[in-house]
Amino acid sequence: MIEDPASPQVANAPPGNRRERVRQATTEEIKKIARRHLTAHGASGVSLRAVAREMGMTAPGLYRYFGGLGDLVEALQADLFTELGAAVGAAEASLPAGDTDGRLLAALRAVRAWGLDNRSEFALLFGPASTRPPDDTGPSAEAGRRFAATFVALFDRLIAEGRFTVPDEPEASPALCTQLEAFARLTGFGGDRASTGAIRVMLRCWVRFYGIVCMEVFQHLGFVADDMEALFEAELHDLARDLGVSYRAP
Repeated sequence: MIEDPASPQVANAPPGNRRERVRQATTEEIKKIARRHLTAHGASGVSLRAVAREMGMTAPGLYRYFGGLGDLVEALQADLFTELGAAVGAAEASLPAGDTDGRLLAALRAVRAWGLDNRSEFALLFGPASTRPPDDTGPSAEAGRRFAATFVALFDRLIAEGRFTVPDEPEASPALCTQLEAFARLTGFGGDRASTGAIRVMLRCWVRFYGIVCMEVFQHLGFVADDMEALFEAELHDLARDLGVSYRAP
């Protein structure tokens, strides 16, 4: 709820601080309403007019807080990446710091669990629901890198421990090199161990993992079963094996 500017707490606050607090409260309420519309109607159901109507504002009034629908969606994406990252971090932190295998499995399972609990939000982050091309420097990209940091760190640790053989630098077309560089940049994978071969392995693993999670979240395999945990765990087992990780059942 927006803080009443006439309340004693706000009225007695320094003018600048008071304005900032009211503005921040309004911004958070706008995003909260936008997320509720996203959950109910999907990305196409999020509009400035609908959010403004529920806020008791005019659509142009929202431009005092967001430059347009794209800015609102990007702010929402940044919040969702932060929420997902917190869920992944909590799952990873539940195991000892030296348990690389367990922490990786827990983090991957946390992504699936969050996606199943937040299907519309997952689609906004990982589906074709963006309202504009991705910006490497925008808040959602920064939040995405923070989310990816957990997996980048674990993957880098696997390389350092010699869990799997990193392929030699492959001959790659200029187009593929550009794509690999973009993947490394957007995920924050860098350093001495971020060779072209290592990036390709990491991208291959992400595609495989992302594919099985998307198939379940978007219910593309609903004709097989409602609960795809058995298939997910079988794929996770094989993915772990290829990375030299000891699989453990949940």
